[in-house]
Amino acid sequence: MFWFNKQHPNAIYIDRRLAPKGHEPYHPNHSVQPDVVMDFRKMNFKTASFNLVVFDPPHFTGIGRNSWLARKYGVLDGATWREDIKSGFDECWRVLKMNGVLIVKWSEDLEHPSRSISTSQLIQVVGREPLFGHRTGTRSNTHWLCFMKL
Repeated sequence: MFWFNKQHPNAIYIDRRLAPKGHEPYHPNHSVQPDVVMDFRKMNFKTASFNLVVFDPPHFTGIGRNSWLARKYGVLDGATWREDIKSGFDECWRVLKMNGVLIVKWSEDLEHPSRSISTSQLIQVVGREPLFGHRTGTRSNTHWLCFMKL
């Protein structure tokens, strides 16, 4: 959702989902049209391929798989989210070149904590400390975290 241009020539947009425009009735212009259909836990890129990686995984656990939030953003399995996020982060780290930058976009649902994972939990699960971060959004619930591979 943060892309200005998902077709930018310097970006490869991946998602394991593929959904045409209109798949989500509450947001009829929304589509999921990645350049490559791929799971972030097992990416088919060579080690040390990229200078910059942006990791924007689903961040909800306690929502229905067919809810509009799940259709628009994806959903994490409540039982395996820790392993899934750790695997995804480790894959991003693997494909990142030395001195490369990894940006993680994470969102907390402060109004519904039962379906949300806190940023501090995320940092604990990935096992690395970000260099810095920034909160955005109308409720400051979106966190942008910056990691650098040294």
